[in-house]
Amino acid sequence: MTTVLVTGVGAIIGYGVLRALRKADKNIRLIGADIYPDAVGQAWADNFVVAPLTSSDNYLAWLEKTIVENQVDLVIPGIEQDVHYFSDHRNVFSGLSVSVVLNNQRLISLTRDKWLMHQELASINSKARIISYLEGDFDGLSQMLGLPFILKPRCSYASKGLVRVHNETDFILSAEKLGHDLMAQPIIGSDDEEYTVAIFGDGLGHICSSITLQRRLAADGSTAKAWVRQHNDLDEVVASLCAHFKPIGPTNLQFRKDSEDWKMLEINPRISSSTSLRTAFGYNEAEMCLNFYLEGKKITQPEIKNGFAARYIEDCVIYARDHF
Repeated sequence: MTTVLVTGVGAIIGYGVLRALRKADKNIRLIGADIYPDAVGQAWADNFVVAPLTSSDNYLAWLEKTIVENQVDLVIPGIEQDVHYFSDHRNVFSGLSVSVVLNNQRLISLTRDKWLMHQELASINSKARIISYLEGDFDGLSQMLGLPFILKPRCSYASKGLVRVHNETDFILSAEKLGHDLMAQPIIGSDDEEYTVAIFGDGLGHICSSITLQRRLAADGSTAKAWVRQHNDLDEVVASLCAHFKPIGPTNLQFRKDSEDWKMLEINPRISSSTSLRTAFGYNEAEMCLNFYLEGKKITQPEIKNGFAARYIEDCVIYARDHF
């Protein structure tokens, strides 16, 4: 039996991965891990372990112990922090005879800082680059970027910490962080014209499979509503970017379109929060990870169902006891 460890199962990615793996036609044992003992993801796991914070001194010892004691075959990180930590400690996994769903190390490093990604896109003259600045005053930036413009955290995800600048007062409140923590960008397109593209890369620059969703965001930055879409010109942009960055495994690219070109908001070198929606439309990237990382199978394009999805609050109820 194959044993899979999924981290961060109290959050939408982690428990989305668990639920997707449950739908896979595989003989697998699922272990969920989270820092919270009441993490809801354990409802879809065979076993659950409480994890220390990824930043804690004892995290690595805990991780090694968990992998060895449970004879884990595959580890799937369910939170951004674990992707970074696992990437920084690749040598540890090589000594444990375990496979880990990890992307291209260079791509992971670039995506940690959106300014580094901006510079990389500039170096290849990519039309997908959004013009960005690390310095400037309100008058200068508003003239170049228009109003409103945004101050975007260099190191964040899911639109966390993003500031919309409508006037000089808005700018002054965050001006001291410009450069070190924030970068200034124009607002591209509209909130209703945002697209999330999931691809599975082979590490050589080729796309094995993909699905595109037009989406509307929830307050926490995750996808609240989604429509299956297909745009040939967007596919061409994604193919060009993947040929350059050579992602391996599940990778998420997010776009908006200005008057002429598709502009890339960010790349997430991992499974993203829309994974459960993708699974419902026939794109089970968690199962692809089993096939690719453990069995060495070539991933091919699945048949994608057309449709629309809306997320809503759902209850997980346990009877006759007060714990999972």
